[in-house]
Amino acid sequence: MDDFHTRLTKMRQDFHRDPELGFQEERTKAKVAQHLRDLGLEVHEGSGVIGLLKAGNGNRAIGLRADMDALPITETSTHDYVSQNPGAMHACGHDGHTTMLLGAAEKLSQDPDFDGTVVFIFQPNEEHGLGARAMIDEGVLERFPMEEVYAIHNLPGAPVGQISTRPGQICASESLFEITIKGQGGHASMPHVGVDAITVGSEMVMALQTIVSRKLAPAAAAVVSVTEFVTDGQRNVLPGNATLKGDVRARLPEDRHALEKFMRQIVDGIAAAHGISVDMTFNTEFIETINAPGPTDAVARVGRAMNLETIADRPSMSFSEDFAHFSAAIPGCFLLLGNGESGPHGQPLHAADYDFNDALLPIGSDFWSELVRDRLPARKVN
Repeated sequence: MDDFHTRLTKMRQDFHRDPELGFQEERTKAKVAQHLRDLGLEVHEGSGVIGLLKAGNGNRAIGLRADMDALPITETSTHDYVSQNPGAMHACGHDGHTTMLLGAAEKLSQDPDFDGTVVFIFQPNEEHGLGARAMIDEGVLERFPMEEVYAIHNLPGAPVGQISTRPGQICASESLFEITIKGQGGHASMPHVGVDAITVGSEMVMALQTIVSRKLAPAAAAVVSVTEFVTDGQRNVLPGNATLKGDVRARLPEDRHALEKFMRQIVDGIAAAHGISVDMTFNTEFIETINAPGPTDAVARVGRAMNLETIADRPSMSFSEDFAHFSAAIPGCFLLLGNGESGPHGQPLHAADYDFNDALLPIGSDFWSELVRDRLPARKVN
């Protein structure tokens, strides 16, 4: 392991040891900002951190994004850099994403053989779908105009260093719903006197599953999941109130809109059949992530030029990414980088024993650097 790799590994494990949840990334932000300043970059701090690196006389600019936040998970790993913050853990690899981008900033600042501006975007609170929007609301796109924007996410279960992406939709949207049922509670021995909210809610849970199986095309690959069912019932008290909460995933905006419409029809219809009132909210925090053709072609071209295994037409993913808010505003590409197929590196994202693969650190840093050189080529001197 060379000195660059060793330093990145130490940095990544330091981030891992001290994880911070969304919009609480104060120590992480401070370390990122200081490292960028030490490299000579222009630094701007807000909800996230922006580093600017300029070379040549060109006026073109591209953005590279990394996420910084951890998850509210108690780590079960036994390595010597295990989380020291109880109930918080880098279980999605954002510690590695941040470190790879810092590594690219170092490489490019030492060898700025490109023409234009690189906007290094270190984003908070990706996990709740709020960080990208916070930075956009602060005016990051107006203050630092970019022609294109890119993001990397590691992928457990894929070979180390494998690049995979696709043009068009690559990640699903996520919408959160809440259904409040207002029935009539009563004695468990006399259910006919009231309206049992559990019975009504159970009908809704089962009926909602018919949307994907019977109202959308099979290729839609949508998901409707009821994840909470809470009532005010007791041992011998039928509940009068119940709340259903859940998660909806869709791969196309039109499917997302259709899912909401059908859900409301079902919920209102069952409530009407029982003569009770119901209220439903449906909030989309993550929109669909769409890759633009040009940036996606560039990612595949650079991957192949680096002799990395490259898949340019991978299937779209069912998880969501708030990079979608950046790529909805600017042509962009979200790509996946294989984290390994076994051990902690092959464990699913968000698992309590997952770990980012430090072997990826120089690969990701080199990829970012080569992508910048491809998209902002240095002018040849005659």
